[in-house]
Amino acid sequence: MSKRHAVIIAVNLFATGLLASASAQSETTGQAGPKPAAPSGAVPATANPAHAAAPKAAVAPASTAESRSAAALALTHEPTFDEGTAQRIKDAALSYSDLAVRGGWPTIPADAKFALGVRGANDDLLRKRLILTGDLAADKASGAFDQDLADGVKRFQARHGLAPTGLMTPRTLAAMNVPVQKRIRQLEASLERLENTNFSFGPRYVVVNIPAAFAEAVENDVVVRRYRVIVGKTEKPSPTLTAQITGVVLNPTWTVPSSIAKTEISAHMRKDPTYLSRMHMEVLDAHDNPIDPHSVDWSGTHAPNFTVRQQNGSFNALGAVKIDMPNSYSVYMHDTNQRSLFSDDYRFDSHGCSRVDNVRDLAAWLLKDQPKWTRAAIDAEIATGQHQEVAMARKVPVAWVYLTAWMTKDQTIQFRGDVYNQDEQLLEATAEEAAFFSNAGNHPLTAHMAQ
Repeated sequence: MSKRHAVIIAVNLFATGLLASASAQSETTGQAGPKPAAPSGAVPATANPAHAAAPKAAVAPASTAESRSAAALALTHEPTFDEGTAQRIKDAALSYSDLAVRGGWPTIPADAKFALGVRGANDDLLRKRLILTGDLAADKASGAFDQDLADGVKRFQARHGLAPTGLMTPRTLAAMNVPVQKRIRQLEASLERLENTNFSFGPRYVVVNIPAAFAEAVENDVVVRRYRVIVGKTEKPSPTLTAQITGVVLNPTWTVPSSIAKTEISAHMRKDPTYLSRMHMEVLDAHDNPIDPHSVDWSGTHAPNFTVRQQNGSFNALGAVKIDMPNSYSVYMHDTNQRSLFSDDYRFDSHGCSRVDNVRDLAAWLLKDQPKWTRAAIDAEIATGQHQEVAMARKVPVAWVYLTAWMTKDQTIQFRGDVYNQDEQLLEATAEEAAFFSNAGNHPLTAHMAQ
């Protein structure tokens, strides 16, 4: 049986034991068995977000790559993924299991109205909801919608990847009404993925958390850079992987993947034979020799026996920077010529690669061991328009992870949407596997498999 199965069984036994003992407890004590980690957005009281400053509201979308990166880094310097993440997720799962056996949190009515400074019928219900997850101090259990309550809403929003406005938006209300059981399943699925991830962290590494659509540059266990990223569409999801960043390419060309050449490029050429020339693309044979586009079969019925490459320049799909990280999925991190997309909250729009906001800053951090390649030098080289490949003096580990739930070192529990619908699929498969091993343990011919 896997370690992960043992953990989930322990969580279930823990919850079952609490449920049995809770029924015999006086409602005045509110205690059931040994005290678990506090069921909140933060476990220890000293790190409880209810006692921390609320995030500042997002007034308007940041106008530059640098300001967007600065705003993202200001949220927290705690890494999403480090060597202690798996254990903290286990702690969070136990905490939320305790909360589940105590009844979870109340549902806020869909038609509830909230306004700052105005007493509403559901204000106390909202306060109870936020207190249960540590987003509001326990001594703020009643009263009109005041600034304390608005700050509690901001904390909740920040933990769920929502703009911290303090306003009860439809998305905020929907996130609050997600049942605690589903949050536990998110923690379980995230833990399962980490149990199967083999990653060498090192003193410097990069992490892309796909559901959060953010990348982090971590140095000495602290996030020193954080960037918005655009990752794969739901129909073309970005993969989870671990790799090594080996180099930075300035003014890259783009070799179009054969799947895109066969479908999208072919479709464009059937409608407009000038498409390739307008997009500064050329067709090459197996030896990189140019081919006349008019001699190519663009019907899309045959696998392409050619390569389509886009020249470097402001029009290039990879923008001005590509980060090489060899892997079996042939994906990488890069710039884009559609930078306005970084202002969107929904950033799932690529073919699988990861487009990085303020990627020149990330390139400078990656190349910091090579004094020649300062940010100014990188900008100057890009301005020449010349293709330049810079090998890393020291490779930097990179991990693309799929965490819809995690807890950072300051004990803040974070949740994001399961954009690729992978959580339930994973847990269903795991449940079938667990059932198999459970049955195997009772059969003389297969009992050894459950050991």
